[in-house]
Amino acid sequence: MSNIDIAKGYIKAVQSGDQAALAGLFAPQLVWHQPGNNQFAGTRHGMAEFGAMMGGMMTRSGGSFAITQAHRYLANGDLVAIEIEFAGQRDGARLDQPGIDLLRIADGKIVEVWLFSSNPEQEDAFWGR
Repeated sequence: MSNIDIAKGYIKAVQSGDQAALAGLFAPQLVWHQPGNNQFAGTRHGMAEFGAMMGGMMTRSGGSFAITQAHRYLANGDLVAIEIEFAGQRDGARLDQPGIDLLRIADGKIVEVWLFSSNPEQEDAFWGR
């Protein structure tokens, strides 16, 4: 399986909510870099910290937070950049913007993820402190 295939599996698992498939794609020592200056920003280490962060995001957004589109997958060695769109809503607030998910893949597993937002201020306001 190519790194682009792994990245496509990641998007499919996220979009379908398939937690088992997602967990199977991540290395146990996953490092996740969440951008911004909000309650979810920062670096998470391992599946437990990642899972707690994602659970908090889903609770905060009433389950509405999602990657709505994946447009392009671009590979360079062990890195795959994915051009995405993501959205969510809560209490009258809306989050809707393009971004980039950058995955580092080793031995067939996603070992590190960096997320990039096109409008960090909107994302910070949506998630809050």
